[in-house]
Amino acid sequence: MPSSPGDRVTEQPPPARSRSREPGGGGWPRAGVAFTVLGVVQATLIFTVTLIAVPLPAIGREFGIEPSGLLLITAAYGLPYSGLLLFGGRLADRYGGRRMFVTGLAIFAVASTAAALAPDVALLVAMRFAQGAGAALTAPAALAVLRAVFPAPAAFDRAMATWGGLSVLGSVLGTLISGVITSWVSWRWMFAVPVLVAVLALALTRSLMPGGIPGSSQERPGLDPVGAVLATLGISVGSYGLIASGDRPWTSAAVSVPLVVGVVLLGAFLVVERRVRHALLPPGFVREPRRFAGLFGMLLAASGVGLVTFLLSLYLQQQRGWSTLATTGAFVPFTLALIATNRAAAPVVGRFGPLRAMVGGLVVGAAGLALLAGAGRDTSFALVLLPGLILLPVGLSLVFSGSAVLSTSDVPAHQAGLAGGVMNTAMELGPTVGLATLMAVAATQADVIVGYQWAYGAACVAYLLAALAATALIRRHTATAGGVDAASES
Repeated sequence: MPSSPGDRVTEQPPPARSRSREPGGGGWPRAGVAFTVLGVVQATLIFTVTLIAVPLPAIGREFGIEPSGLLLITAAYGLPYSGLLLFGGRLADRYGGRRMFVTGLAIFAVASTAAALAPDVALLVAMRFAQGAGAALTAPAALAVLRAVFPAPAAFDRAMATWGGLSVLGSVLGTLISGVITSWVSWRWMFAVPVLVAVLALALTRSLMPGGIPGSSQERPGLDPVGAVLATLGISVGSYGLIASGDRPWTSAAVSVPLVVGVVLLGAFLVVERRVRHALLPPGFVREPRRFAGLFGMLLAASGVGLVTFLLSLYLQQQRGWSTLATTGAFVPFTLALIATNRAAAPVVGRFGPLRAMVGGLVVGAAGLALLAGAGRDTSFALVLLPGLILLPVGLSLVFSGSAVLSTSDVPAHQAGLAGGVMNTAMELGPTVGLATLMAVAATQADVIVGYQWAYGAACVAYLLAALAATALIRRHTATAGGVDAASES
């Protein structure tokens, strides 16, 4: 299906042979290596979210803590990470992407080392929190640096088409590697991965990364401290309520109070943003139709990843009696499909445009979710679950790639950090908001497996509805582009 002129990622001539091969064509002379380093860091930030999931029972036994304490360990990284991303983006735009990248990565490295050596649960939780804060500075700064590496809009769009799939790959690798390490060594060794990646990236940053984006220094936004506090607390407190809903009823104080407080704080944030001169999230930035579609696609795709990693692990271990290592192995086809599709996603986005790639990914992902919804107590893994675990990541890769381009296209240089913060916030809220919603659907059924089926089915319906909405946006965009072309010709 050919794309409209406004939807296609514009092609550029191939880069000169003197430059390294990299996604998106020339720009920074060492762009290929810089992209690789930044991409590995981005994947590692998401990897660190999930690396704690599989060994939680072992950590609980070692420290003798209750399930509520395990919830705190799980949330300690994600809450500051998701809550501080917008402010991290503002800091990157004000003080420079490379400076904030180094600052955040240094905090992340120190906290990861301390978490591996933590003698008690209090220090482990504190260091997980510090990891999340460092990651919240690093992620949007990495995108700002990437914009400096690929200053040409078309080259940056092509780089983002590849970048989009890196986070989901990090999430799944976190599940895989943590399962293997927990089975064979100690859970503490899992933190070696973020430490090594952070140290290596810090060593290479000055020689590989440009200092800034041309033209971005002309507009340095204010910090908007009131908006930053309200956004951080609103997202963090509300997210904690959603996470707590996994173990408690929605009517309990542990769930309802944080949710209400979070909503009130976010409402206050929106009011403040309309009145301050340098808004942390400028009104209208998210409402641009294509950007909104990309952010919503990112949230849905992240929700799908969170759903399958969470439910499949529970289903295989609790309902089918699989071991931790065998369950980890079940995610290998999922991971391989992600890797293969991510390599092909950028050409697909370039050929058909990010919106059409996202729509195709949503439809393919919906088909994978429909297969997983057929999982019963004696369902064949090879005939039913395996095809679903291949189709779903194929669709997810296309959604992530198309959404990443839509979320960051046409953003001014001085808002590159903001774009990174908003996109990463949508990605982080996906597993929290989406998973909590889908598990609430599952809770309506008395039978656990039937509940799982309903959750997968609800996700499938959501993907199809989003695909229909995006298709309508494509048609409207094509009609508008056609009208402009006709007017220009006359």
